[in-house]
Amino acid sequence: MTETVQRAYIASAIAENVLPDRADRMDQIVSLNAPMDPANPIQFWQLFSVLGQDPIVEIVARFYERVFADEAWFTSVFARVGGIGHHINTQASMWVDVMGGGPYYQGADFRLNFHHTHNAMELMNEKGAARWAQLMLETIDESAQFMPGDVRIRPSINTFLTHFMGKYATEFKFENRNVFGATNPPVL
Repeated sequence: MTETVQRAYIASAIAENVLPDRADRMDQIVSLNAPMDPANPIQFWQLFSVLGQDPIVEIVARFYERVFADEAWFTSVFARVGGIGHHINTQASMWVDVMGGGPYYQGADFRLNFHHTHNAMELMNEKGAARWAQLMLETIDESAQFMPGDVRIRPSINTFLTHFMGKYATEFKFENRNVFGATNPPVL
């Protein structure tokens, strides 16, 4: 999934002038390892190289703790699919995979698309997106301890979340919830 998402993001970022035309050939951008130079942003597929697995899983676990403690209309959609452990495992696998940790998310795009169009369809709208985004924003805001000293990590996570929220907003025709905060600056 890493490569597919990386290619899609790079293409859209080039179109939006966030990345240069040759970004798909720039090692600092396409590498799965974050650039050592703090002047260069960390692309979200490089996050695994600076965070590792445990912080990613912990952030996802904290998010699902919020989800399963939320209002019944929201929580019930997740509970129908599986318990909190199921959601933590599958979402963390997807995050680790997309963030450059290897092919952990079995089924890749097909599974993700199937899940959203069959299992989570009730939430793929304005109300569901707003609630999901709010819970994720609260989780990320309260997870600074899992983002060690590098100030580039949070904008990279925001870029990841903003990219996927934009993708789903387009696919499911709801407002793009671009609420996560500052994203990666343009690479010139």
